[in-house]
Amino acid sequence: MSAGDEKLPPFYSPKAAAAGDDARQHVDDFSIDAPATRADQLSQEGQLPPPSLLSPAFTPPATPGTQTPSALGPRGVPVDSSTPSGGCGSKKPKLVESLPTVECEVRARIPTVNNGEFFLHVYKNSVDSKEHLAIVFGDAIRSKSLDAPRPDETEWDRMMRGAYTGKLYPGRTTSSEDPPKEGQPTSKASRDTPLVRIHSECYTGETAWSARCDCGEQLDEAARLMSLPGNSAGGVIVYLRQEGRGIGLGEKLKAYNLQDLGSDTVEANLLLRHPADARSYGLATAILQDLGLDEIRLLTNNPEKIRAVEGPNREVVVKERVPMVPLSWKGRGGIRSQEIEGYMKAKIEKMGHMLSQGGI
Repeated sequence: MSAGDEKLPPFYSPKAAAAGDDARQHVDDFSIDAPATRADQLSQEGQLPPPSLLSPAFTPPATPGTQTPSALGPRGVPVDSSTPSGGCGSKKPKLVESLPTVECEVRARIPTVNNGEFFLHVYKNSVDSKEHLAIVFGDAIRSKSLDAPRPDETEWDRMMRGAYTGKLYPGRTTSSEDPPKEGQPTSKASRDTPLVRIHSECYTGETAWSARCDCGEQLDEAARLMSLPGNSAGGVIVYLRQEGRGIGLGEKLKAYNLQDLGSDTVEANLLLRHPADARSYGLATAILQDLGLDEIRLLTNNPEKIRAVEGPNREVVVKERVPMVPLSWKGRGGIRSQEIEGYMKAKIEKMGHMLSQGGI
């Protein structure tokens, strides 16, 4: 058996499709297999899922497709937070009075294991000392604070902190890209609305192979969607360092112990005298503003997040909610455990998450 044929451990994410796959393959990636087909596939793999703790009401047999053959980007549901029936949840989130100040300190190109690439931006801010991140796909989205000239800096300084256009290469001496040669077409920024994911740090789900949540799976899927060849508008994953829905890793592990004792994810936080969700999104709004994004398509299953991300004065307007469909519903792998079944059930019943496109 060759190295490429070895079966990966089950906690690894499914292998991403190659960038050259046709549109039909991408549509198939979003389809939800019928229950019998999914069971047959899992049986052949020798990995039957545990009995579902979710009732049929929470696990629809088919989720509407989020992609069409003529458009490679995911399809969303129009929303409007300015109206009560705008598909943005029933709660009124607590918003910051004014947005924090953010500044992009540095960015760098990151080539990925799937032959793609993105630009990783590191931000400092006026609220805390954490390094919050923006993962930017595409060339059209740039940071205002990064590009702004700084006192006494040289061209070398600008290139070293990532304030350059085009690509870096050995021997380059200026941060500005060389003007196009005669007859060479110039690139134009897309007018399409970019796809955005606001993602909160989850060490257990993203690094420690935890099957208690789907955070790692959602991060992978967000990156895959933003890397699709047809996504001309690019995309941004704003990665906020607010572990455990804002309570920190230590308290999160205590909550895990309470869950093993019978509490769900919401009850465990409350027993620890924390809110069910202690996250804040003012930093995300400020980062999106710095990236020049005043209108976005938000990749989320949580309609309550829409208004929270828009900011106190709707500084960023969410035009569409794009649902995040779990891989396990597609019959293509994903996390399978009793813990994640209970986790998703609590998110739906107690936190208002909608795990299908047809919910709004």
